[in-house]
Amino acid sequence: MSGFLLRRLAQSVLLLVIVLTVTFAILRLAPGDPLARYYHPDISPEAAESIRRSLGLDRPLIDQYFRWMGSFLRGDFGVSLRYLRPVRDLLAEAIPNTLVLTASALALHIGAGVLLGMASAAKRRTAFDRASTIAAVFVYSIPSFWLALMLILVFSLKLGVLPSSHMQSLEAAGLSGAALAVDRLRHLALPAVVLGLSSAASTARYMRGSMIDALREDYIRTARAKGLPESRVLWKHAFRNAAAPLATITGLSLPFLLGGAVVTETIFSWPGMGRLTVDAIHARDYPVVLAVNFIVAAMVIIGNLL
Repeated sequence: MSGFLLRRLAQSVLLLVIVLTVTFAILRLAPGDPLARYYHPDISPEAAESIRRSLGLDRPLIDQYFRWMGSFLRGDFGVSLRYLRPVRDLLAEAIPNTLVLTASALALHIGAGVLLGMASAAKRRTAFDRASTIAAVFVYSIPSFWLALMLILVFSLKLGVLPSSHMQSLEAAGLSGAALAVDRLRHLALPAVVLGLSSAASTARYMRGSMIDALREDYIRTARAKGLPESRVLWKHAFRNAAAPLATITGLSLPFLLGGAVVTETIFSWPGMGRLTVDAIHARDYPVVLAVNFIVAAMVIIGNLL
């Protein structure tokens, strides 16, 4: 077992290095100049070249790669070319916001998926089962950006019950305690639903199949023959055995939640890693893109490893 774990850890580290190397090459070979925003008729060519030299962009590409990899191994993500701030500080501000969003989406994903899957299995071959199957397939097939726009259209523009963007209201600076928490929950509702709903639909299908297999076992017949309530049969006996694949599904859903967060955070102007990444890509902010990609790749690899 220890040999297997060591091999998997070595493969994970190698995969992480490959991902970072490919990302570095793609960014540097893409068209565009990260210092184009500094070019101005009022700035002399000598000053522009001084900025390029101070940021190390005048060095050969292979030299930049090894310097960047060395700084990463030391835990130094460099300085943002756009904000001229340490990338570590930008990530410290963005990561908690992304974790709040993905944790809320994960709770919706697991909770709604498990409940719907169990209900469908308990009432299989009924109208409810057929309707939930169709609904799950429909929701799973909807692009996240389209669902986000439709929810904004309905709940923000038409009904006006939920905000359409940002993490809190402009006047939230004067709020505190319960009022501030309610304001942030209202802003969290739509992006969390968009991010967690499609994953919940797929989990419901997995859970339904696993529950149906469990309900066919002999120990379920024995439990029912003892006269146990159906709710106890479902939760104490069937669910405990049907939930085994749930851990694998949860770990594998982490990449989809993180990937979807890029689109969701951009649409809802959520100040997390996804939005930071999109802004950094547009600005050719290499250090930020590489740092975010490193963190996301590490989380995906760790999730799959676990």
